[in-house]
Amino acid sequence: MLKTTLSALAITVSTLAMAQEPNYQAPEQATATDFIEIFETLSGKHPGIRKGHARGVCAAGSFTPSSVAQERYSSPIFDTKVPVVLRFSMGGGNPNADERAKAPRGIGVQFQLANGSLHQLAGLTTPMFAGKNPEQFLGLLRLNAQIRDGEAPADARANYFAANPEAAGQGQWLQQRNPAAEYTSASYYGIHTFFADTATGKKDKFRWQLIPATGEVLLTDEERETLPADFLTDRLVERINTDGAVHYYLQWVIGTDADATNDPSVVWPVEQREVVNVGTLTISGANGEQCTPINFDPNLLAQGVQASDDPVLALRSAAYAISFGKRLSQQ
Repeated sequence: MLKTTLSALAITVSTLAMAQEPNYQAPEQATATDFIEIFETLSGKHPGIRKGHARGVCAAGSFTPSSVAQERYSSPIFDTKVPVVLRFSMGGGNPNADERAKAPRGIGVQFQLANGSLHQLAGLTTPMFAGKNPEQFLGLLRLNAQIRDGEAPADARANYFAANPEAAGQGQWLQQRNPAAEYTSASYYGIHTFFADTATGKKDKFRWQLIPATGEVLLTDEERETLPADFLTDRLVERINTDGAVHYYLQWVIGTDADATNDPSVVWPVEQREVVNVGTLTISGANGEQCTPINFDPNLLAQGVQASDDPVLALRSAAYAISFGKRLSQQ
């Protein structure tokens, strides 16, 4: 009788333990408001500051289209040389983020076209996103907050990645290399897929990338140990003052039928794809206020360019709009 009772008790305890095991599945849905809330949970509330990529610096310059782009595509992006406004940034919602960290950096670019319209880019220094959809990314952010607050064990992230492997790639990529030595010595990637109208009436499926003309330069291990946490703006200003301008090649990687359009966690095999140099981005000024009033929504596209069915890309418009509204109202 006692043995039977103890066995039943053991089964009950085991069942309760299993019931209390953390759920490492991504949430069933994710809204723009969910992301604003988790950014504030992770980084605190900073009235008047962008909710994502809070720490950053403005820059300005111009874009000169290539003759290849002018011949191949019908978009007014490639009609003539136009001014651009840029913003370099650190990922996350902390306006005092450590710039030495192995964390994503970002870029926003606004092309001010001759016909009065705008075209915008928003990219990262990683060629992939931390999730195949908004739900996976939201689940990861919420788990990060739980681990920080002691509400989940330290190894919980590994369990989440086992259940959501697409969310693991970005962090693995970041940990395998040091960040760039300057904002302008990093490559930036448009992790989403877009479509462009060609002059012959067809469409090219593409992802964009910005490649520094002088190549990437990364921080050394010693620099990561000895530099102050806020060195990037000073280096940007010094670079512009020393060289007069910094040049980037804007490239479109042309996708095939095999390349995902709706999963930004998947990296296209660039070395096996056609890469079109569509123009040169020249950065000639830095540390002004040109970018302050701009909401760098990557869905603001010029005629001749269309967004794909990427769910992360689609959600960004609403999240950016909420952040922009809160910033304007000093929330």
